Amino acid sequence: MPDQSISLNKYISSTGICSRREADKWIEAERVKINDQVAKKGNRVNEGDSVTIDDKPLKSKPQLVYLALNKPPGITCTTDLKDEDNIIDFVNHPKRIFPIGRLDKPSSGLILLTNDGDIVNKILREENNHQKEYIVYTNRLITADFITKMSNGIPILDTITKKCVVHQKGKKSFSIILTQGLNRQIRRMCEYLGYKVVSLKRVRIMNIHLGDLKLGKWRELTESEFKALEKNL
Repeated sequence: MPDQSISLNKYISSTGICSRREADKWIEAERVKINDQVAKKGNRVNEGDSVTIDDKPLKSKPQLVYLALNKPPGITCTTDLKDEDNIIDFVNHPKRIFPIGRLDKPSSGLILLTNDGDIVNKILREENNHQKEYIVYTNRLITADFITKMSNGIPILDTITKKCVVHQKGKKSFSIILTQGLNRQIRRMCEYLGYKVVSLKRVRIMNIHLGDLKLGKWRELTESEFKALEKNL
């Protein structure tokens, strides 16, 4: 008879309460129990098992929500409500949601939020090479040499960044399309070449465009946007 069990982190994320990565953190912190026993990473859940977080039973999956936010500078992409600038309080959505990935606090632009834990992992999985596009303004004039070097890989964080598409937009601005998400990647790449980022805005994630969404506002993804997103995952 085939194994009908499901991994614990997947079971938790399938309720929409968090991503699998966040679920792993809760498991490591011994906040999760299966049948009143403290759970461990790698545990599996069988039909009929009782799973609790902080001794409260998991609720069934709510209606799924997919939002696009034009994040202002100064908002932190964290679910930690102790951070007074956290993105959850800023959006103030009636359902419990969390951001997919992150944008640096000083950066602005498109970020997606959801209560669908499964889609988070699919979008963030680096080997899927999902595109993210940014418009960047710097403190110095952009040169052809700068564009060439940014496009072909920069040594940061003990690695070489993947080749990417870079185009000059103005005297001190450029667009860049990344398929990886290293910590403060664009800022570090610019710093390596002696440039400082003055402003950084994400304008696209895969097929989702920021468009004319006003700074600080959010909207739900359209049905066609979501279908195209799912198709590419």
